[in-house]
Amino acid sequence: MKEKMCGSGRNGAVYGLGFVGALVYYLGTATTFWIGVLGIIKAMVWPAMLVHAALKYLN
Repeated sequence: MKEKMCGSGRNGAVYGLGFVGALVYYLGTATTFWIGVLGIIKAMVWPAMLVHAALKYLN
């Protein structure tokens, strides 16, 4: 059976642009190698950090 996916391309593009932007920011502010590695990990999970901060603010 084929599954129909609607609108997944736009969401992927937004996440991709956000990932690149977060990666540039975190690597640009890194002062050591390990802070840069942490920045790469943070860039991968930035949506979760954004939702967490929003829910914390709304609490």
